[in-house]
Amino acid sequence: MRNPDSIPSTMKQNCDAGIRSATVHALFWLAAGNAIGVMIAILLLFPGLNRILGEWTYGRWMMVHMNLGLFGWCSLPMLGGLFHVYKVGSSSVAQWSRPAVWIWSSALLLGSWTWLQGDSSGKLFLDWSGLPRFLFPLAMLFLWFILAVSFLNAQKSDSRQGRVAKVLGLVLLLPVPVLIYLASSPDLYPAYNPDTGGPTGTSQLESSLGIVLIFLLLPLGLVPRKQERFSRILYNWVLLGVESTYCALMNHTDVSHRVPAQFLGLCLMLFWIPLVPAYYESFLWSSTTTLWRKAFYWWWRGLTLTGCFFFLPGVLDYFKFTDGLVGHSLTAIAGCLTAYLIFLLIQLLGEDGWFLLQRRSFLAWNHSVLLYVVLMTVAGWLEGIHPAFTIAPGFLRNLLYALRLISGLGMLLASLEWLFAALRQQKRFETIHTSHDACLATNRLSEEPA
Repeated sequence: MRNPDSIPSTMKQNCDAGIRSATVHALFWLAAGNAIGVMIAILLLFPGLNRILGEWTYGRWMMVHMNLGLFGWCSLPMLGGLFHVYKVGSSSVAQWSRPAVWIWSSALLLGSWTWLQGDSSGKLFLDWSGLPRFLFPLAMLFLWFILAVSFLNAQKSDSRQGRVAKVLGLVLLLPVPVLIYLASSPDLYPAYNPDTGGPTGTSQLESSLGIVLIFLLLPLGLVPRKQERFSRILYNWVLLGVESTYCALMNHTDVSHRVPAQFLGLCLMLFWIPLVPAYYESFLWSSTTTLWRKAFYWWWRGLTLTGCFFFLPGVLDYFKFTDGLVGHSLTAIAGCLTAYLIFLLIQLLGEDGWFLLQRRSFLAWNHSVLLYVVLMTVAGWLEGIHPAFTIAPGFLRNLLYALRLISGLGMLLASLEWLFAALRQQKRFETIHTSHDACLATNRLSEEPA
């Protein structure tokens, strides 16, 4: 490992500038998404306020809220991870890492404007249309170019196994921008597909295995593994292959969730409740990640258990298309994935990630998410019994939605605390490095002969 003191000051600034920038932007979009979520919760309590918003009503803000969560908060920490794995900070394109983050956020900002204007492909999480449909894939291609150049710069210092893994990563990432562009087109397949029966065991198993695949891939190259745990890591990949084969053989068209193969496939996910935490304990994580890493394990257990239970015959009949599945989705995004992303950022930032370890914001976030999930589970069950429960305002319905608003405020306050702390730290870094560079320049001038 290179001695940090031997690296020029400008290179020191660039080494983690991209990761810090990705962190700040990710936290900004998290706070923005939470703020919109609070506004949406208010609109559900007081629908008459929609008139004040003109055309920018609930439906359009909901689209922005979901896309900011996926392409903003959930994606940008992954950029930081790629910067680290491909050693962008020490490459010849280190100075381009921050512009890459800004281009990504600019595409998301422009996309949000078009969605509020009513321009959309009509496809969930593939709402890109017009200019943003070109700009967002271009942001991905620019990121890929930076990673490719960084790989070429650093390949001599990588092991043969590391080079093969990074080449494979580049090969897998290259078609993603093209696929996003094509899939966003209404001409490829309709926004509404009459051949599907909504949420089924097959669709749930597909998304669950996709999440497991991402979780198994992310530690590779990011942190070293424990030497004695290789067999445990291998077992996880073998099991993923077996379950993926089973999923591929299942009926993927309009199918009842009461077919035994449907809920048998979901039961296979129960194996991952202990396996995912065991897999992650096979790597040498920083001790500072322990708090959020354990939170990730608990949310993962809850997500997997409820994912299997809610889709069982007799249960899905009540939860299908209700607030119950909204709560389940929040378990995945705000609970499991957010805990994962924060512990990933703590690993990437090292000591600079101290602001994500504050007990107050940790408790505020996790308790607020848990309250939200419980409230929506109750609301969803009541909606399954009485379909008009959420449509016709009543005391119990308004009470649940008011408490949901309080839980949203808790998440918003926690995210704002993280964002402001990250901004203060970013400003302090820039001040320190500017002063340091100025001192070096002054010293060089004083050493030059008259």
